[in-house]
Amino acid sequence: MEGGWERAREITRRVGRGVADAGRATARAGKATASGTARAGKATAKGAQKVGKATRRLTYANGADRTGLGRLIELSAGNSASDALVTVALASTVFFGVPVGEARGSVALYLVITMLPFALLAPFVGPILDRFRSGRRYVMAGTLFGRGLLCFAMAAAVGPGDLPTLFIGALGVLVLSKAYNVSRAAIMPNVLPADITLVSANARVALFTLVAAGVAVPVGAGMTAWLGSAAVLRIAMVAFLLLGVVAVRLPRHVDSPDLEEEGAQPSRWRTLLKVGPAVAEAVWANLAIRVFSGFLLFFLLFLVQDKAVPWLAVNQSWAQDPFFDIPKTIALLAAAAGLGGLAGAAVANWTRNHAPQLIVLITLAVTVVTTIVTAIFFGLWAALAISLITAFAQELGKLALDAIVQREIGEEVRSSTFGVVEAVLQLAWVFGGLIGLLLSLTGSSLAGLVTLAVALTVALGWLLVARSKRVRATNAKLARQRAEASEHAPRRAEEDDLDPQPGDTLDSTKPLTNPFG
Repeated sequence: MEGGWERAREITRRVGRGVADAGRATARAGKATASGTARAGKATAKGAQKVGKATRRLTYANGADRTGLGRLIELSAGNSASDALVTVALASTVFFGVPVGEARGSVALYLVITMLPFALLAPFVGPILDRFRSGRRYVMAGTLFGRGLLCFAMAAAVGPGDLPTLFIGALGVLVLSKAYNVSRAAIMPNVLPADITLVSANARVALFTLVAAGVAVPVGAGMTAWLGSAAVLRIAMVAFLLLGVVAVRLPRHVDSPDLEEEGAQPSRWRTLLKVGPAVAEAVWANLAIRVFSGFLLFFLLFLVQDKAVPWLAVNQSWAQDPFFDIPKTIALLAAAAGLGGLAGAAVANWTRNHAPQLIVLITLAVTVVTTIVTAIFFGLWAALAISLITAFAQELGKLALDAIVQREIGEEVRSSTFGVVEAVLQLAWVFGGLIGLLLSLTGSSLAGLVTLAVALTVALGWLLVARSKRVRATNAKLARQRAEASEHAPRRAEEDDLDPQPGDTLDSTKPLTNPFG
């Protein structure tokens, strides 16, 4: 019996030593893992810190730190990233879950329901903002706080599938987002450094907002798949509320004095008939580009879905390229459009052209030429090229239009002008999308592209003729003014010689001369 107890105690001691050794090994592994995690965290933090410093140097360059432009750029980038989170979160809900291959009638109804009311409400935003020019910081903060509250309501509506709340919330987010953009564009001249033109400043804001949105989309998609749409909407809510605090802390010179303080006339409604020829020309050029942008998006999308494009319409299976299927083609077209938008913002930031009217006409001309070439040589690479160039022209043309409005329109009605311009551009995009839906029924890329090429060519020719007439009229007016000035100059010179001047007195130190010789 004693031997049995001894053997049991020995086995117990061995088991204990084994457990202790295993525990020490686990502790050592845990320490190593913790150390590796800490090192990885430190490396990530250092990388993020370096990226943050580099971004701060870019946003605050050329005196943007002194005028407040750098802080406005950072605020706009955060605003764009938060909007992207909301879009990604709503994309997986039943409200925005419209399949791409669904009937064209349903997609057309989606276009009208989601875009048309927003475009009709946008003109009311500008006059309201014009009446609060002395508190634009608080108006911008209000748009951010409002979107935060709407995100909270939509997060609560995602679970039960409350469609009315989701629709009203999404529409409110769109309107408040446009109100923020209108207000931001209106205050841009107040924060413009001396070394930066309006086109470059607008481009710098657009570049950082596009990059921020591009980063936020995959991050938001990953968080939506992991946490769900409601959680991402709550994260966007917190982001909007924090950004609202940042907006309140913008420099005070962002605001402008009230109209009553200046003794100016009260603000009036701004229409396209009252903006002046330079702004009207830029608006019409951007309208043509925006119509084509909406057309191209839905036209190519449905052609690809119907396999009515050359690289997908191959009947023989052995001749089909396994890589360029429908999802990958759509992804390539979307990537080309995103790259084109970034290129447009980068080119506008790089160039310091002081003639934004020329930029607008050049972008329209490039779009016309690209459309004609694509209609003749339509294929995968031509479709990618036209997607890239259309996005490039839309971004660059819009930045030049913003600069023209900021330069030509007075402070008292600048927000109203931006509101009307944004509304008209949205309507043009919806109209172009509906045309693309209709022409995609033909299943022919040539018919749609030729139709739009003709329309764009007519628009460009009309703008060039109107511009040439205006330039000739201006030159003729200047010539008449010079001629009148030259006719009156000798007469004024004679009158100046005959009329005594106040300082003309007799000098007693000089001998008098006989005027008759």
